[in-house]
Amino acid sequence: MTHAAPRLLVVAAFAAVYLIWGSTYLAIKVTLETLPPLAAGAARFLAAGALLYAFARLRGHAAPTARHWPGMAFVGGLLLLGGNGGLSWAQQHVPSGLASVVIASIPLFVTLIEALRPGAAAGDRPGPATFAGVGLGFGGIALLVAERHGAPAEVPPGDAAVLLGAAFCWALGSVGSRHVPLPPSILVSIAGQMLAGGALLVVASGLLGEWPRVDLAGASARSLGALAYLVGFGSLVAYSAYVWLLRAVAPTRVATYAYVNPIVALLLGWALAGEALSGTALAAAGLTIAGVVVIVTARAARSAPRDEAPPTSPPGEVRESSMLMSYTPDPRCYRSRAHDPLAPGRPRDQRA
Repeated sequence: MTHAAPRLLVVAAFAAVYLIWGSTYLAIKVTLETLPPLAAGAARFLAAGALLYAFARLRGHAAPTARHWPGMAFVGGLLLLGGNGGLSWAQQHVPSGLASVVIASIPLFVTLIEALRPGAAAGDRPGPATFAGVGLGFGGIALLVAERHGAPAEVPPGDAAVLLGAAFCWALGSVGSRHVPLPPSILVSIAGQMLAGGALLVVASGLLGEWPRVDLAGASARSLGALAYLVGFGSLVAYSAYVWLLRAVAPTRVATYAYVNPIVALLLGWALAGEALSGTALAAAGLTIAGVVVIVTARAARSAPRDEAPPTSPPGEVRESSMLMSYTPDPRCYRSRAHDPLAPGRPRDQRA
């Protein structure tokens, strides 16, 4: 952080990240009222990707090369086809608030992937406190899928498996984005991931037989409005606020979105969609969110000494540039204007 950010702007940015991202679960639910899940996701990310790419190019960011597209397709496929696509498919049957609780397991999967990843440095491996957080988080999810005294589970096991698979894909894409060639401009990288992920969603939508069900004339104004909200606010406004916050405030404060979003989603689903909040669901949410809090706090404590070190990437390069990161990117990438993701990219890729 190079200067004190205006307090009102910080509050507005946090409100965008907390409320907009927390509300996307309900927006997806409304979109699915008259639109099929993968087709709607394809439209969302193709539109958002095209807008973001045009914006980046107008600001002078270099276009991606042929070397970058496989990496963007890999990350975009995991995040948007596997992650968002799985979430949208499951939300046909699962209340939006409960879906958000299961998706809150993303940091748990990131922790496990980092622990098992070959070649990880000793200092990057999770400690006992982090694994305790993983246990808490998955314990909460187990409450949601367990049948009690003959009563059905809060989340059917099949749908829970799809949601956990979506969370795993998102975590794998987030970690994998650090190890594949991506454009030096974060805006171009995000746009490419959206475009590639959107194209893969089009293919998957066709394979699942959704195309005959796409009827824009028959789609409700509510569904189309929710889809527009997801494009404009969920994929563009909130992400821009998130990137700005990473440069303006301490990363541990930005990381709080990981456990605030499920709370927002639960409350919105209850207040606006009439979704029931049972004691079991609240207990499961509490355990899962507590696990995420423990993980984020433990990670912040491990990385605190390194946050004072100078950036290790070449100027302008952002290694963790996956869309809507579900684990806080290394704030060293954003500590100065030279590492500003909104600044024009370098004329050529200097990635080793």
